[in-house]
Amino acid sequence: MANKKGKGNKGGKSRDDAAWARTDVIEREHMHNERLEKYYKAQNVLPEEEWDQFLETMRNPLPTTFRVAGSRQAARLLNDTIKDVHVPHLAGVVFEGEAVSPPQQIPWYPEGLAWQFNVAKKVLRKSPEFKKFHSFLVFETEVGNVSRQEAVSMLPPLFLEVEPHHRVLDMCAAPGSKTAQLLEALHAHDTITSSSIPSGLLIANDSDYKRTHLLIHQSARLPSPALMVTNLDASIFPAIKIPSEQTIFPSSTKARVAAKKQYQLLFDRILCDVPCSGDGTLRKNPGIWKHWSPMDGNGLHSLQLRILQRAMRMLKKGGRIVYSTCSINPVENEAVVAAALKSIPGFELIDMSNHLPGLVLRPGLTSWKPTVTREINTDFATYQDYIQTLDESQRASSKMLESHWPPSAAEAESLHLSRCLRIYPHLQDTGGFFIAILQKKPPVKAPASRGASKDPSEGKRTADAVEGLDRSDVKKAKLDVEGEAGKGQEADAEPTEDADEELPEEAMEDPTPPMEVDEATPAATSEPKIRFKKGKTAEGASAHFKENPYTFIAPDDPIIKACIEIFDLSSNFPASNLLVRNPAGDSVRSLYMVNDIVKSVVQHNDYARIRLMTCGTKVFGKQEGTEAKREGAETHFRVLSEGLPVVLPYIGPKAIVQADFAALKIFMESYYPLTSGFSESFQSMINAKANGSYVVRFQPGQLEGATLTHELVLPIWKSNVSVMLMLDKRAKSALSMRIFGEDITTAAREAAARKKEKSEATPDAQVDTPVLEEDTAGAPVDETEAVDVPETA
Repeated sequence: MANKKGKGNKGGKSRDDAAWARTDVIEREHMHNERLEKYYKAQNVLPEEEWDQFLETMRNPLPTTFRVAGSRQAARLLNDTIKDVHVPHLAGVVFEGEAVSPPQQIPWYPEGLAWQFNVAKKVLRKSPEFKKFHSFLVFETEVGNVSRQEAVSMLPPLFLEVEPHHRVLDMCAAPGSKTAQLLEALHAHDTITSSSIPSGLLIANDSDYKRTHLLIHQSARLPSPALMVTNLDASIFPAIKIPSEQTIFPSSTKARVAAKKQYQLLFDRILCDVPCSGDGTLRKNPGIWKHWSPMDGNGLHSLQLRILQRAMRMLKKGGRIVYSTCSINPVENEAVVAAALKSIPGFELIDMSNHLPGLVLRPGLTSWKPTVTREINTDFATYQDYIQTLDESQRASSKMLESHWPPSAAEAESLHLSRCLRIYPHLQDTGGFFIAILQKKPPVKAPASRGASKDPSEGKRTADAVEGLDRSDVKKAKLDVEGEAGKGQEADAEPTEDADEELPEEAMEDPTPPMEVDEATPAATSEPKIRFKKGKTAEGASAHFKENPYTFIAPDDPIIKACIEIFDLSSNFPASNLLVRNPAGDSVRSLYMVNDIVKSVVQHNDYARIRLMTCGTKVFGKQEGTEAKREGAETHFRVLSEGLPVVLPYIGPKAIVQADFAALKIFMESYYPLTSGFSESFQSMINAKANGSYVVRFQPGQLEGATLTHELVLPIWKSNVSVMLMLDKRAKSALSMRIFGEDITTAAREAAARKKEKSEATPDAQVDTPVLEEDTAGAPVDETEAVDVPETA
């Protein structure tokens, strides 16, 4: 990731930020930079015979790449549609006398779910075949089934190998394309119609407040109860507290005394797609040719190192970090990795060069030559050689660090820097990229000493199983909790010391001051109530965090009980994991659901301290409209389409209606179809039910050349004489394009009428073609704003 402005993300450029330096009008003959060529030739990043090909490729625009969301309900079916329907239709297309190649699958992406095509914009505008395919992609992108993403940007999550039980941190996440991939991995067990509730979590963080909103919209395409979004400086990311049961054995009585303590949450996987100078994005951001400077990389090195070091201190033993940049500069890449490995023991680079068959890689550099000036002075072999040439005042003002220089040859070999992965544009027609995979060495079980004393007075203590705990690692705690707490909030910015020999890692005492937690009375709810202390916030955070807090509501709340009754929810429905976004806990517009670990984090951390922007997924929303209000308070809430996959496994038969393929077409063609327009079987079922929210299961079938190959489950609202499919316009259009091959919705007909009217009024006007935006396209609309029940039906 290239850099974003803001604390913790300063001074660089974002590979995902299309607004940065987009000077696409630069002519090809001006795509030269003498300093860039001199600097990288000095680094020996490539053999001399590849240099011209490398530069020539850098001057060509990137091909269009996209991927099908791997865990979405119809991901594989959608991919089959692209492969079996659209691609054959695009084969053999000739435009202005030249053959146009159809999309091709990216060879190294798992299951063939990523695609690439290189088509000029005028072809997309004027070729009927490509125009239709492009419209299909735009619709699917808007609803989250397709992600327009640069090919190399897809790589870091694949090397993390996230599993549904993992606790994952994405430290510099905006705009969210990689976050979406991580969510897909957490939801690997999702089915076509329902979503799993993974036991793990994903915290997606970004230091830029505005970009976190983009991140929220991007991740909303794959709603998850396991997601949290925070707005923090990644280099001083605070310790996240979770409670754990720890069993203590007093030496006098040997009685088991259970005590709840606060421990730091450690992560299984951390993605450090850090701020960088971004020269690997030259093909997308040609303006870099004009002002590239090696000092950009030198200046970012320190921040990159701090972020990686912070990640290393938050990782579980056996856990994995992927460090990545879209820079070719070794000062931002191997130099950062080497410095981090030397500063924090217990980590190693792992070799994953064969992880993705078909991906062409080059090994990491083991030696490089940092420049000390913009004019590319690489004459100093070591930091000592350089610093000795400066007088006292020059040394004080110098921004060069010892870690800018490479380690000795022996150190580089012992650090295995060649296990880093480099991707160059000319190898597979991509951008430039760097990846390093670090692993925290798993604990080594020491053999039990035969002569060891078994006297409990030695003060050893064990712990009840914290998830993933190896009891052989449990030793007596030596942490001075009171002394650490006295340091105040500044402790959040300090690295957490490894306590491998004192406590199991997941149960490390948090060095930050504990919050006051009151146990709730049994008469109310079993959830603890948290009083947030007023005072200064963690370093790097704004003193005024304006977002509303999340508040859990009691399972016996009237709204929750009404939802359970209306949707016939099963007894194992996690009603205690529902929350609202307001301080008082009032049920306002939306009810969110989180999983157990997210619930624990929300309950035991000051939301302003961790700057919690959002968490979980909306499952129930208040229905607007006078008719809904007339029905009574219980019917105000309906199941939302984004939350339906999560709650579907709990919904009982009373809230489910069966329908055929013909009924789906009727819903597509009308906003408020009358019940009398459906088949008799559907009429009898729906008319027998009270007005309100229901779920329809559309059965597979064929109709007028269209085929529904799998069961489709969607939410509806029943009124007196009509029913309404509760999808926003874009989602309906995407569904129509996918199933019927064209947009048959009312919105499409209205748009076509407006387009025709406009063209007739101004015949010479050029009609705009929708653009498939990268990473930031089309966030879903809040359904409670997008649709309303008609006041009279």
